[in-house]
Amino acid sequence: MSDFDVMEAFHKQQISRRQFLRGALGLAAAGLAVGTAGGLTGCGKSDNPNELNIFIWTEYVPDSVLEGFEKETGIHINQYLYSSNEDMLAKVRTENEGTYDILQPTDYMVKSLIAQDLLEPLDHSVLTNKGNIGSQYMDQEFDPGNKYSIPFMGSATAIAYNEDEVDKPESFTDMLDEKFRSNIVTLNDFREVLAVAGMTVGLTGNEKDDESIAKIAKQAAKFKPNFKLYDSDSPRNALVSGDCIAGIIWTAEIALAQRDNPAIQVTFPSEGCGIGTDNWCIPKGAKHNDNALRFINYMLRPEVAKVVSEDYPYVQPNTEAIKLLDEDFQNNPVENVPSDVFKHGRRTEALPPKVLRKYDKIWTNLKG
Repeated sequence: MSDFDVMEAFHKQQISRRQFLRGALGLAAAGLAVGTAGGLTGCGKSDNPNELNIFIWTEYVPDSVLEGFEKETGIHINQYLYSSNEDMLAKVRTENEGTYDILQPTDYMVKSLIAQDLLEPLDHSVLTNKGNIGSQYMDQEFDPGNKYSIPFMGSATAIAYNEDEVDKPESFTDMLDEKFRSNIVTLNDFREVLAVAGMTVGLTGNEKDDESIAKIAKQAAKFKPNFKLYDSDSPRNALVSGDCIAGIIWTAEIALAQRDNPAIQVTFPSEGCGIGTDNWCIPKGAKHNDNALRFINYMLRPEVAKVVSEDYPYVQPNTEAIKLLDEDFQNNPVENVPSDVFKHGRRTEALPPKVLRKYDKIWTNLKG
């Protein structure tokens, strides 16, 4: 069994940070496309020059945005959905080259795709709108010079708390307090949660040595009594309902929770936040490369990025789009996450399968 096969089998156990839309799950998993209006467009990928096959996260790009591109260009979009980076990688590796024209991998997966020669270099001369992306999001370690990727949206893992129920925690370490016993909803994401445990003892969750991993295991065990729910689908629901008084979740979920319960507040922990960037990439052998570049440039327009943020309030790297959003968005740090949070955040790094199995054992014990 290859290293990839081991990693793929391992990750299939994990629940992703976005779940498939109800009804689209089985269809997307079977390789069927979901059209921009929600209808099926079939399971085959044609060679029609006026088509674009995009393989992206669920609940991330509004239908109105995709429909706007179709109307403007006459290019029909076939939308294929995935629920985790590992699902996407497995599909790209097993499908025929040229099946997809656009991918949306998270930073560490960009690096993995590059290493496996699964991405096409981007023609930056076509991406005239790339200057709208803030410099702090560009030229990252996973893709120096953005040869293969352009940022779309980001995420930050922070602390949510109900100010009517508990005083403001200042750090992940504070979440170990007994007042949070069986009162925290956290992500059903082993890399993020174990990184939080690691950050309370000066680690990152990217360590490979046994001594550091043992320290993370010890800290994770301390969190266990306080974690009530593990949810990467809609963790905000536990906060809105009052089932939990605090959470360690993505800022976008905190923002959505605030819309239903203004008592939900955010803390950017003193240890720093876990951060990630999802990116536009073109897979190796894409049949509609020109259309893909045109689509990426369209998504980089401020007015388009603004619509995306209004529907899905993840971290918006398009600084010109932020200027178009209303004052409530701009003044709310959970929607307009401060740039320093990203500047000093911790990114997930790809780890060898042998190391991942060690983290998996910690995760199993934590949830058991």
